[in-house]
Amino acid sequence: MRLVWLLLFPGLLCAQFDVLITGGKIVDGAGNPWFYGDVGIRGDTIAAIGKLSGATSQDTIDARGLIVAPGFIDIHSHGRRGIFEVPTAENYLREGVTTMIEGPDGNSPVPLAPFLAKIAQTPVSINVASFVGHGSIRSEVMGLVNRQATPEEIAKMKGLARTAMLDGAMGLSTGLFYVPGNFANTEEVIEIAKVVGAFGGIHQSHMRDEGDHILDSVRETIRIGEEGGLPTQVTHHKVIGRANWGQSVATLKLVEEARARGVDVTMDQYPYTASSTGIAALFPQWSQAGGQKALVERLDAAGSREKIRREMIANIRDGRGGGDPKNVVIANCAFDASLAGKSLADLTRARGVPVTIENAADTAMELQRKGPCSAVYHAISEEDVERIMRSPYTMVASDGEIPVFGRAAPHARSYGTFARVLGVYVRERHVLTLEDAVRRMSGMPAERLKIADRGILRPGMKADVVVFDAATVSDKSTFEKPHQYSVGFRDVLVNGKAAVKDGKVTSERPGRVIFGPGWKDR
Repeated sequence: MRLVWLLLFPGLLCAQFDVLITGGKIVDGAGNPWFYGDVGIRGDTIAAIGKLSGATSQDTIDARGLIVAPGFIDIHSHGRRGIFEVPTAENYLREGVTTMIEGPDGNSPVPLAPFLAKIAQTPVSINVASFVGHGSIRSEVMGLVNRQATPEEIAKMKGLARTAMLDGAMGLSTGLFYVPGNFANTEEVIEIAKVVGAFGGIHQSHMRDEGDHILDSVRETIRIGEEGGLPTQVTHHKVIGRANWGQSVATLKLVEEARARGVDVTMDQYPYTASSTGIAALFPQWSQAGGQKALVERLDAAGSREKIRREMIANIRDGRGGGDPKNVVIANCAFDASLAGKSLADLTRARGVPVTIENAADTAMELQRKGPCSAVYHAISEEDVERIMRSPYTMVASDGEIPVFGRAAPHARSYGTFARVLGVYVRERHVLTLEDAVRRMSGMPAERLKIADRGILRPGMKADVVVFDAATVSDKSTFEKPHQYSVGFRDVLVNGKAAVKDGKVTSERPGRVIFGPGWKDR
């Protein structure tokens, strides 16, 4: 069927295009088998796909021996951290990402409109869209208090959610692991989710617990979608803590059972055995009520400090710490850049005390006292990564940011997620086929977010297109040396313009704001 329209409109065979991509293996993003063909682009739109041997163009890209695919859509990105400092988003471009979705984990600008307006006024290289964060909405209404919301407060939160959807949010993100989202009960989230669902948005959740209580957390995520009346997504799905490894068998069963009864639940994932978040993740959630100042006051009170310490010891031993202080590696501390890349074991040793879990907990408390730090946590099994990846309901997401090259020690996912899937899990390990991997990076997230004009190579779709070498595509970023760009992506077009050409980032800044299903141009 893909060439029928050419027969109906034979004049296109000798057409004039702005850009013509010739001779590549086309992987269309819908999961169909690859085929050889050409792609003709006019302006920001794909005008023709097929055998276009008679066509001419202002710019011809010879894609023989290469893959031509839709630009990738990163459905979980923290690119707000860096987009205005590095508007080229080179780390993302060099692994084929042409659209990043911001506002995950319950954290977004509120109100959302000024942020999207600022993006629109900034010459950026990739497209940007955003969720609205439940935690940010709650903080706007209630602050960081640890209590249930009143009916009046819930009404205010619903109003903010409604405004965000009209401003263009893709949906509601929750960070029920983080303050203040973790102080909310499920019923509060469901009420806000109902508002978002009425506008066609989805719910995406960093669950309450990805360790000992992971099954209850998956059930809660499913419940929010089921009772909220909207699609729901387990984001960056993983299983944390050696004692919990293998639990993905049960989490995937919960997803399958929910889908069997009609709940629209999916997942996304990054392909690494380490997570990354603030050092505060080692602290009990109750201790973080009221923010940093209140936490420091609790650390100064002997009774509460000892209780915090006991719970942190358990978390380092059995949870996010992976059983060893060396598994917690500092990514960034605003108060001391020299700490980046050093583990809790290194910093504990530097204090002149034995490297024990107990002493590492003290080290973490002293770090947090000085100011927030982020860290990389090695506490995930490869078997769970691959099992989750094989599920037909899983798409790819980086959970990354836009780093300033050479600064701090960010998680490797910020540079390598999409290239790693293609190089390691497609080419080397054969966990996914090439066509399915591309679908999970493009057509699947586009469909999930109701982005109707991107994610698939079809005439009439926006010309976000990547050209890469399936034989050489690879992630180079490591945890020890994270600031390394992925390789293998030769050309990246965003809205028909070459953001990367012949392997080099260009001066083009063709990125746009992509608005969600409830957006009203006011």
